[in-house]
Amino acid sequence: MKFARNFRVVAAFLAFSAPVSASAQQDLPAQLQTGAKSDVPVATQIMRWHMNDGDVNSFAFRNMDQLFTTRTVAHSGSPWAFPKVERPMDFSYSFAGKTFTAEQAMERTYTNALLIMKDGRIVTEIYRNGSNERTRFMGWSMTKSITSTLVGAALADGLITSLDDQIIKYLPELKGSGYDGVTVRQILQMRSGVDYEERYDFANPGIAASNHINALVKNVARFADVARTIKRKSKPGEVFAYKTIDTAVLGWLIERVSGGSVAAYTARKLWEPLGTEADGFYIMDGQPGTGREFSGAGFNATLRDWARIGQMMLDGGVANGKRIVSEEWVKAAQAPAGPETGPEGGYGYQWWTMANSPAYSAIGLQGQYVYVDPACRTVVVKLSYYPPAEGSVGQETMAFLAAASAWHPAP
Repeated sequence: MKFARNFRVVAAFLAFSAPVSASAQQDLPAQLQTGAKSDVPVATQIMRWHMNDGDVNSFAFRNMDQLFTTRTVAHSGSPWAFPKVERPMDFSYSFAGKTFTAEQAMERTYTNALLIMKDGRIVTEIYRNGSNERTRFMGWSMTKSITSTLVGAALADGLITSLDDQIIKYLPELKGSGYDGVTVRQILQMRSGVDYEERYDFANPGIAASNHINALVKNVARFADVARTIKRKSKPGEVFAYKTIDTAVLGWLIERVSGGSVAAYTARKLWEPLGTEADGFYIMDGQPGTGREFSGAGFNATLRDWARIGQMMLDGGVANGKRIVSEEWVKAAQAPAGPETGPEGGYGYQWWTMANSPAYSAIGLQGQYVYVDPACRTVVVKLSYYPPAEGSVGQETMAFLAAASAWHPAP
Protein backbone atom coordinates (compact mmCIF):
# COMPACT_ATOMS: atom_id res chain seq x y z
CA MET A 1 0.00 0.00 0.00
CA LYS A 2 2.70 2.50 0.87
CA PHE A 3 6.42 2.81 1.37
CA ALA A 4 5.85 3.37 5.09
CA ARG A 5 3.76 0.27 5.74
CA ASN A 6 3.95 -2.15 2.80
CA PHE A 7 7.66 -2.71 2.34
CA ARG A 8 7.43 -6.52 2.36
CA VAL A 9 11.03 -7.41 1.81
CA VAL A 10 12.21 -10.04 4.23
CA ALA A 11 10.95 -13.03 2.27
CA ALA A 12 12.56 -11.74 -0.89
CA PHE A 13 15.80 -10.98 0.94
CA LEU A 14 16.07 -14.43 2.47
CA ALA A 15 14.86 -16.35 -0.55
CA PHE A 16 16.90 -14.58 -3.19
CA SER A 17 20.17 -13.64 -1.48
CA ALA A 18 22.94 -15.88 -2.73
CA PRO A 19 24.72 -18.00 -0.11
CA VAL A 20 28.07 -16.72 1.08
CA SER A 21 31.10 -18.95 0.80
CA ALA A 22 33.41 -19.01 3.80
CA SER A 23 36.44 -18.77 1.53
CA ALA A 24 35.25 -16.29 -1.07
CA GLN A 25 33.98 -12.77 -1.42
CA GLN A 26 30.25 -12.29 -0.91
CA ASP A 27 28.08 -12.65 -3.97
CA LEU A 28 25.45 -10.10 -4.84
CA PRO A 29 21.82 -11.23 -4.94
CA ALA A 30 20.68 -11.90 -8.50
CA GLN A 31 18.55 -8.74 -8.57
CA LEU A 32 21.63 -6.60 -7.92
CA GLN A 33 23.74 -8.27 -10.59
CA THR A 34 21.56 -7.12 -13.48
CA GLY A 35 21.45 -3.68 -15.04
CA ALA A 36 24.01 -0.92 -14.59
CA LYS A 37 27.17 -1.80 -12.69
CA SER A 38 27.45 -0.13 -9.29
CA ASP A 39 30.55 1.38 -7.71
CA VAL A 40 29.10 0.75 -4.25
CA PRO A 41 31.16 -1.96 -2.49
CA VAL A 42 29.57 -5.40 -2.59
CA ALA A 43 29.36 -5.69 1.20
CA THR A 44 27.60 -2.33 1.45
CA GLN A 45 25.08 -3.25 -1.25
CA ILE A 46 24.30 -6.48 0.57
CA MET A 47 23.81 -4.68 3.89
CA ARG A 48 21.49 -2.15 2.23
CA TRP A 49 19.64 -5.09 0.68
CA HIS A 50 19.14 -6.57 4.16
CA MET A 51 18.69 -3.39 6.23
CA ASN A 52 14.96 -3.95 6.74
CA ASP A 53 15.32 -7.55 7.90
CA GLY A 54 13.94 -8.21 11.35
CA ASP A 55 17.30 -9.58 12.52
CA VAL A 56 19.20 -6.35 11.90
CA ASN A 57 16.75 -3.45 11.53
CA SER A 58 16.87 -2.37 15.18
CA PHE A 59 20.53 -1.57 14.60
CA ALA A 60 20.33 -0.47 10.94
CA PHE A 61 17.55 2.05 11.52
CA ARG A 62 19.78 4.03 13.90
CA ASN A 63 23.04 3.72 11.98
CA MET A 64 22.07 4.75 8.46
CA ASP A 65 25.09 7.04 8.22
CA GLN A 66 27.21 3.89 8.21
CA LEU A 67 25.36 2.52 5.18
CA PHE A 68 24.83 5.56 2.97
CA THR A 69 26.40 8.74 1.75
CA THR A 70 24.66 11.46 3.77
CA ARG A 71 24.10 15.19 3.71
CA THR A 72 24.03 17.01 7.04
CA VAL A 73 21.22 19.32 8.14
CA ALA A 74 22.92 21.49 10.72
CA HIS A 75 21.33 22.72 13.92
CA SER A 76 22.16 26.13 15.29
CA GLY A 77 21.88 28.13 18.50
CA SER A 78 20.27 27.15 21.77
CA PRO A 79 17.85 24.21 21.68
CA TRP A 80 14.13 24.69 22.19
CA ALA A 81 13.95 23.44 25.76
CA PHE A 82 11.12 21.26 27.02
CA PRO A 83 10.51 20.88 30.77
CA LYS A 84 10.89 17.28 31.87
CA VAL A 85 8.50 15.93 34.49
CA GLU A 86 8.74 12.19 33.96
CA ARG A 87 5.92 10.02 35.23
CA PRO A 88 5.50 6.23 35.25
CA MET A 89 3.39 5.02 32.34
CA ASP A 90 0.48 3.90 34.51
CA PHE A 91 -1.99 3.41 31.68
CA SER A 92 -3.13 0.44 29.66
CA TYR A 93 -4.53 -0.12 26.20
CA SER A 94 -6.83 -2.66 24.63
CA PHE A 95 -6.16 -4.65 21.49
CA ALA A 96 -7.75 -7.77 19.99
CA GLY A 97 -9.96 -8.24 23.03
CA LYS A 98 -7.10 -8.11 25.53
CA THR A 99 -5.69 -5.43 27.80
CA PHE A 100 -1.98 -4.68 28.04
CA THR A 101 0.10 -2.31 30.13
CA ALA A 102 2.03 0.49 28.48
CA GLU A 103 5.26 -1.21 29.52
CA GLN A 104 4.23 -4.38 27.69
CA ALA A 105 3.85 -2.36 24.50
CA MET A 106 7.56 -1.59 24.46
CA GLU A 107 8.51 -5.15 23.56
CA ARG A 108 5.25 -6.16 21.91
CA THR A 109 5.52 -3.33 19.37
CA TYR A 110 9.30 -3.47 18.81
CA THR A 111 10.20 -0.12 20.36
CA ASN A 112 13.66 1.43 20.02
CA ALA A 113 12.72 4.75 21.62
CA LEU A 114 9.61 6.50 22.93
CA LEU A 115 8.83 10.06 23.96
CA ILE A 116 5.46 11.29 25.25
CA MET A 117 4.94 15.01 25.65
CA LYS A 118 1.93 16.62 27.31
CA ASP A 119 1.34 20.34 26.68
CA GLY A 120 5.02 20.89 25.92
CA ARG A 121 6.35 18.85 28.86
CA ILE A 122 8.19 15.56 28.51
CA VAL A 123 6.49 12.98 30.73
CA THR A 124 8.10 9.86 29.23
CA GLU A 125 11.45 9.39 27.52
CA ILE A 126 12.69 5.85 26.96
CA TYR A 127 15.68 4.54 25.02
CA ARG A 128 16.15 0.84 24.35
CA ASN A 129 18.48 -1.57 22.55
CA GLY A 130 21.58 0.51 23.07
CA SER A 131 20.14 3.81 21.81
CA ASN A 132 20.36 7.08 23.72
CA GLU A 133 19.56 10.80 23.44
CA ARG A 134 22.34 11.24 20.84
CA THR A 135 21.12 8.45 18.57
CA ARG A 136 19.77 9.61 15.22
CA PHE A 137 16.91 7.42 14.03
CA MET A 138 15.79 6.85 10.46
CA GLY A 139 12.35 8.39 9.95
CA TRP A 140 11.55 6.60 6.71
CA SER A 141 8.31 8.10 5.39
CA MET A 142 8.02 10.54 8.29
CA THR A 143 10.39 12.42 5.98
CA LYS A 144 7.39 13.11 3.76
CA SER A 145 5.91 15.31 6.47
CA ILE A 146 9.18 17.28 6.59
CA THR A 147 9.09 17.74 2.83
CA SER A 148 5.50 18.97 3.15
CA THR A 149 6.64 21.59 5.67
CA LEU A 150 9.36 22.73 3.26
CA VAL A 151 6.75 23.18 0.52
CA GLY A 152 4.73 25.30 2.95
CA ALA A 153 7.81 27.41 3.67
CA ALA A 154 8.58 27.82 -0.03
CA LEU A 155 4.99 28.94 -0.62
CA ALA A 156 5.32 31.54 2.15
CA ASP A 157 8.65 32.67 0.68
CA GLY A 158 7.01 33.24 -2.70
CA LEU A 159 9.23 30.63 -4.33
CA ILE A 160 6.07 28.71 -5.21
CA THR A 161 3.36 31.05 -6.49
CA SER A 162 0.40 28.75 -5.87
CA LEU A 163 -0.26 25.14 -4.95
CA ASP A 164 -2.55 25.04 -7.95
CA ASP A 165 0.34 25.69 -10.31
CA GLN A 166 1.22 22.74 -12.51
CA ILE A 167 4.46 21.08 -11.47
CA ILE A 168 5.90 21.54 -14.97
CA LYS A 169 5.99 25.30 -14.30
CA TYR A 170 8.89 24.58 -11.97
CA LEU A 171 10.16 21.28 -13.38
CA PRO A 172 9.82 21.52 -17.18
CA GLU A 173 11.75 18.24 -17.39
CA LEU A 174 8.43 16.55 -16.55
CA LYS A 175 6.64 17.77 -19.69
CA GLY A 176 5.20 14.83 -21.57
CA SER A 177 5.32 12.54 -18.54
CA GLY A 178 2.44 11.46 -16.32
CA TYR A 179 3.11 14.56 -14.22
CA ASP A 180 2.28 16.91 -17.10
CA GLY A 181 -0.95 18.65 -16.03
CA VAL A 182 -0.62 17.69 -12.34
CA THR A 183 -0.64 20.45 -9.73
CA VAL A 184 1.61 20.83 -6.71
CA ARG A 185 -1.45 20.41 -4.46
CA GLN A 186 -2.40 17.11 -6.12
CA ILE A 187 1.11 15.80 -5.53
CA LEU A 188 1.00 16.89 -1.89
CA GLN A 189 -2.23 14.92 -1.48
CA MET A 190 -0.88 11.81 -3.25
CA ARG A 191 -3.44 12.31 -6.01
CA SER A 192 -1.08 12.79 -8.93
CA GLY A 193 -2.57 9.91 -10.90
CA VAL A 194 0.81 8.67 -12.13
CA ASP A 195 1.36 4.96 -12.69
CA TYR A 196 3.67 3.98 -9.82
CA GLU A 197 2.47 1.13 -7.66
CA GLU A 198 4.05 1.29 -4.20
CA ARG A 199 4.81 -2.44 -4.17
CA TYR A 200 8.15 -3.84 -3.10
CA ASP A 201 8.12 -7.42 -4.38
CA PHE A 202 11.81 -7.93 -5.01
CA ALA A 203 11.26 -11.41 -6.44
CA ASN A 204 9.36 -9.77 -9.30
CA PRO A 205 10.43 -6.12 -9.11
CA GLY A 206 8.09 -3.57 -10.61
CA ILE A 207 8.74 0.13 -11.04
CA ALA A 208 8.94 0.92 -7.30
CA ALA A 209 11.16 -2.03 -6.37
CA SER A 210 13.43 -1.42 -9.36
CA ASN A 211 13.72 2.24 -8.42
CA HIS A 212 14.66 1.29 -4.87
CA ILE A 213 17.34 -1.12 -6.12
CA ASN A 214 18.86 1.28 -8.65
CA ALA A 215 18.72 4.48 -6.61
CA LEU A 216 19.18 3.39 -2.99
CA VAL A 217 21.02 0.06 -3.08
CA LYS A 218 23.22 0.47 -6.16
CA ASN A 219 23.25 4.30 -6.49
CA VAL A 220 23.22 4.04 -10.29
CA ALA A 221 20.15 6.29 -10.73
CA ARG A 222 18.48 9.20 -9.00
CA PHE A 223 15.25 8.22 -7.27
CA ALA A 224 13.23 11.16 -8.67
CA ASP A 225 14.33 10.65 -12.27
CA VAL A 226 11.70 7.96 -12.86
CA ALA A 227 9.23 10.87 -12.87
CA ARG A 228 10.61 11.99 -16.23
CA THR A 229 9.18 8.97 -18.06
CA ILE A 230 6.38 7.77 -15.80
CA LYS A 231 2.95 7.21 -17.36
CA ARG A 232 -0.49 8.28 -16.20
CA LYS A 233 -2.90 5.84 -14.59
CA SER A 234 -5.82 8.02 -13.45
CA LYS A 235 -7.01 11.59 -13.81
CA PRO A 236 -5.05 13.95 -11.54
CA GLY A 237 -6.89 14.75 -8.33
CA GLU A 238 -9.38 11.90 -8.48
CA VAL A 239 -7.70 8.88 -6.85
CA PHE A 240 -5.60 8.71 -3.69
CA ALA A 241 -2.66 6.34 -4.18
CA TYR A 242 0.29 6.53 -1.83
CA LYS A 243 3.58 6.70 -3.74
CA THR A 244 7.03 7.84 -2.66
CA ILE A 245 7.82 9.14 -6.14
CA ASP A 246 5.32 11.98 -5.52
CA THR A 247 7.32 13.17 -2.52
CA ALA A 248 10.59 12.74 -4.41
CA VAL A 249 9.17 15.15 -7.01
CA LEU A 250 8.33 17.61 -4.22
CA GLY A 251 11.94 17.35 -3.02
CA TRP A 252 13.12 18.06 -6.56
CA LEU A 253 10.76 21.06 -6.55
CA ILE A 254 12.34 22.39 -3.33
CA GLU A 255 15.80 21.94 -4.82
CA ARG A 256 14.80 23.84 -7.94
CA VAL A 257 12.97 26.80 -6.40
CA SER A 258 15.42 27.28 -3.52
CA GLY A 259 18.44 27.24 -5.80
CA GLY A 260 20.32 24.90 -3.46
CA SER A 261 20.12 21.51 -1.85
CA VAL A 262 17.13 20.13 0.02
CA ALA A 263 19.38 19.79 3.07
CA ALA A 264 20.35 23.46 2.96
CA TYR A 265 16.73 24.58 2.72
CA THR A 266 15.75 22.18 5.52
CA ALA A 267 18.42 23.68 7.77
CA ARG A 268 17.47 27.27 6.99
CA LYS A 269 13.68 27.00 7.08
CA LEU A 270 13.11 24.20 9.61
CA TRP A 271 16.05 22.76 11.53
CA GLU A 272 17.66 25.99 12.73
CA PRO A 273 14.49 27.96 13.65
CA LEU A 274 12.99 24.79 15.17
CA GLY A 275 15.63 24.95 17.91
CA THR A 276 16.89 21.42 17.36
CA GLU A 277 19.62 20.06 19.60
CA ALA A 278 21.50 17.89 17.08
CA ASP A 279 22.34 17.82 13.40
CA GLY A 280 19.99 15.76 11.28
CA PHE A 281 20.92 14.14 7.99
CA TYR A 282 19.46 12.80 4.77
CA ILE A 283 20.64 9.61 3.13
CA MET A 284 21.60 10.23 -0.49
CA ASP A 285 20.84 8.25 -3.63
CA GLY A 286 24.36 8.72 -4.94
CA GLN A 287 27.80 10.12 -4.30
CA PRO A 288 28.50 13.86 -3.75
CA GLY A 289 28.08 15.77 -6.97
CA THR A 290 25.49 13.38 -8.40
CA GLY A 291 23.28 12.15 -5.56
CA ARG A 292 20.14 13.79 -4.24
CA GLU A 293 18.64 13.71 -0.77
CA PHE A 294 16.09 10.91 -0.48
CA SER A 295 13.35 13.41 0.34
CA GLY A 296 10.62 10.77 0.28
CA ALA A 297 11.93 8.65 3.15
CA GLY A 298 15.53 9.38 4.07
CA PHE A 299 15.71 11.83 7.01
CA ASN A 300 17.36 10.93 10.33
CA ALA A 301 17.11 12.77 13.66
CA THR A 302 17.18 12.30 17.42
CA LEU A 303 14.08 11.33 19.36
CA ARG A 304 13.72 14.79 20.90
CA ASP A 305 14.18 16.54 17.57
CA TRP A 306 11.45 14.41 16.02
CA ALA A 307 9.31 15.54 18.96
CA ARG A 308 10.09 19.18 18.20
CA ILE A 309 8.52 18.73 14.76
CA GLY A 310 5.36 17.39 16.38
CA GLN A 311 5.24 20.18 18.95
CA MET A 312 5.69 22.79 16.23
CA MET A 313 2.67 21.37 14.42
CA LEU A 314 0.69 21.22 17.68
CA ASP A 315 1.52 24.88 18.29
CA GLY A 316 0.16 25.95 14.92
CA GLY A 317 3.46 26.27 13.08
CA VAL A 318 5.39 28.11 15.80
CA ALA A 319 8.50 26.70 17.48
CA ASN A 320 10.38 28.32 20.32
CA GLY A 321 8.60 31.59 19.56
CA LYS A 322 9.53 31.51 15.86
CA ARG A 323 7.11 31.05 12.98
CA ILE A 324 8.08 28.02 10.84
CA VAL A 325 4.99 27.73 8.65
CA SER A 326 1.66 29.50 8.72
CA GLU A 327 -1.21 28.37 10.90
CA GLU A 328 -3.24 28.02 7.71
CA TRP A 329 -0.66 25.58 6.35
CA VAL A 330 -0.76 23.46 9.50
CA LYS A 331 -4.55 23.27 9.30
CA ALA A 332 -4.46 22.34 5.62
CA ALA A 333 -1.72 19.74 6.16
CA GLN A 334 -3.86 17.84 8.67
CA ALA A 335 -7.12 18.10 6.72
CA PRO A 336 -7.95 14.85 4.90
CA ALA A 337 -8.35 15.32 1.16
CA GLY A 338 -10.76 12.41 0.97
CA PRO A 339 -12.59 9.80 3.08
CA GLU A 340 -10.78 8.49 6.16
CA THR A 341 -11.39 4.87 5.24
CA GLY A 342 -7.90 3.32 5.18
CA PRO A 343 -6.20 1.51 8.07
CA GLU A 344 -4.35 4.73 8.92
CA GLY A 345 -7.35 6.99 8.30
CA GLY A 346 -7.07 9.73 5.71
CA TYR A 347 -4.34 11.82 4.12
CA GLY A 348 -3.68 15.55 4.04
CA TYR A 349 -0.49 17.25 2.86
CA GLN A 350 1.84 14.31 3.51
CA TRP A 351 0.38 13.73 7.01
CA TRP A 352 -1.92 10.83 7.92
CA THR A 353 -5.17 11.74 9.65
CA MET A 354 -6.91 9.55 12.21
CA ALA A 355 -10.52 8.58 11.58
CA ASN A 356 -13.02 9.92 14.12
CA SER A 357 -10.30 11.93 15.84
CA PRO A 358 -8.53 15.29 15.43
CA ALA A 359 -5.21 13.43 15.78
CA TYR A 360 -2.83 13.12 12.86
CA SER A 361 0.58 11.56 12.37
CA ALA A 362 3.74 11.34 10.37
CA ILE A 363 4.20 7.61 9.78
CA GLY A 364 7.28 5.79 8.59
CA LEU A 365 8.17 2.31 7.44
CA GLN A 366 8.18 -0.43 10.06
CA GLY A 367 6.87 1.60 12.96
CA GLN A 368 8.06 5.22 12.98
CA TYR A 369 5.52 7.75 14.33
CA VAL A 370 5.21 11.40 15.23
CA TYR A 371 1.64 11.36 16.56
CA VAL A 372 -0.02 14.71 17.27
CA ASP A 373 -3.33 15.04 19.14
CA PRO A 374 -4.58 18.63 19.46
CA ALA A 375 -7.51 17.55 21.66
CA CYS A 376 -5.15 16.28 24.38
CA ARG A 377 -2.22 18.62 23.65
CA THR A 378 -0.10 15.50 23.22
CA VAL A 379 2.83 14.55 21.01
CA VAL A 380 4.03 10.93 20.96
CA VAL A 381 7.15 9.89 19.09
CA LYS A 382 7.65 6.14 18.71
CA LEU A 383 10.67 4.81 16.83
CA SER A 384 10.42 1.11 16.13
CA TYR A 385 11.85 -1.90 14.32
CA TYR A 386 8.81 -3.86 13.16
CA PRO A 387 9.53 -7.02 11.21
CA PRO A 388 8.84 -6.45 7.50
CA ALA A 389 5.83 -8.78 7.64
CA GLU A 390 4.41 -6.74 10.49
CA GLY A 391 1.04 -8.47 10.76
CA SER A 392 -1.13 -6.69 13.32
CA VAL A 393 1.64 -4.85 15.16
CA GLY A 394 0.79 -1.59 13.38
CA GLN A 395 -2.83 -1.81 14.52
CA GLU A 396 -1.71 -2.55 18.07
CA THR A 397 0.62 0.44 17.98
CA MET A 398 -2.22 2.72 16.93
CA ALA A 399 -4.20 1.50 19.97
CA PHE A 400 -1.20 2.25 22.17
CA LEU A 401 -0.73 5.74 20.67
CA ALA A 402 -4.37 6.63 21.22
CA ALA A 403 -4.17 5.44 24.84
CA ALA A 404 -0.93 7.37 25.41
CA SER A 405 -2.61 10.47 24.06
CA ALA A 406 -5.65 10.07 26.34
CA TRP A 407 -3.46 9.37 29.38
CA HIS A 408 -3.51 11.98 32.15
CA PRO A 409 -0.34 11.50 34.25
CA ALA A 410 -0.57 12.11 37.96
CA PRO A 411 0.55 15.60 39.02
